[in-house]
This record gives sequence, C-alpha cells and structure tokens, in this order.
Amino acid sequence: MTTDVKYNEYAKELLEQLPKGAFLTVKAGDRLNTMTIGWGAPAFIWQKPIFLVLVRYSRYTYQLLEQAREFTVSIPINKDMKKALAFCGTKSGREVDKFKEANLTAEPAKVVNTPIIGECDLHYECKVVYQQAMEPAILADHIKTSAYPKGDYHVMYFGEIVACYKKE
Repeated sequence: MTTDVKYNEYAKELLEQLPKGAFLTVKAGDRLNTMTIGWGAPAFIWQKPIFLVLVRYSRYTYQLLEQAREFTVSIPINKDMKKALAFCGTKSGREVDKFKEANLTAEPAKVVNTPIIGECDLHYECKVVYQQAMEPAILADHIKTSAYPKGDYHVMYFGEIVACYKKE
C-alpha cells in the first residue's frame, strides 16, 4: 500500500463506482459508523486535494462527523458489495452495528483515526477543513423537489485528502 495522495490517478474508478455506492466511515470516541453514499466529489481547492461528501442532518453519521472532524471513504472496485451497500444505506448506526451485520472489517487507516473498510480496494482518508450547510433558498427548485421533498437537507463537508491508496 502507498499513502501517497493519488486522488487524480484514481478519479476514474471513483467516479464510476460512486453512483453505485461507497462507504463513508466516521469514528468519534468509541462510536463507529459507516453509511452508503452515492454523491461526492474529488476536487482541488485551497491548493489541497479535497473530497466533498454530503451528509443529511438526520443521519447518525452527521452527529459523529461533527465530533470527529475526519472521515474515510472506501470504494469497492473488485468485489461485489451490493448487499452491504444496500444494508448500510437503509439501516441506522443508532440501532444496529453495521460492521457486524454487514460483515465489514474496520481496518486501521494510515493517517486518520477513523478506520477504512477492509473489504474495499480504494481508500480516501480525509480531515474536515470546511463545512457548509445547504442554503435551500438558493437551490434550484427542481433539485429541491426531487432530492429534498421532506426538507431534509445536507451539510457539505470538504475533507482534505491526507491519504489515498489502493490495497494491493
């Protein structure tokens, strides 16, 4: 494994898999949770490699992320993880241990305290450098209607990518 920040090298694989699902993991104290994400973006902002993730206020992950200020994104490339992604996208970490129930392995990350998902191939380790609550008043109406019919908006977290690697 390498901990070089190779986010550009892996962007194609990330962008192909992300709409199908990836794992956003956060650890705050002894509380650990992962959730499925289908939205996100690698970017270069503030002269830093950044991974943008969106988390709804209602999610358990939001509570943990507010404390942890770091996260990992684990991307399954070579293994079919549809069942685990579906489970982690429909169950709350408040009620179930997703790692146990979905047979996921929390492996130590290289730089941050939040673990990676051992069954995945591609990993991003990130430290939050900025966050922004969505402003519904300036959001396009068609997006409000399609993505937020219940008004459960996201907070956008900009995580500096401090490590990005594929497991060999």
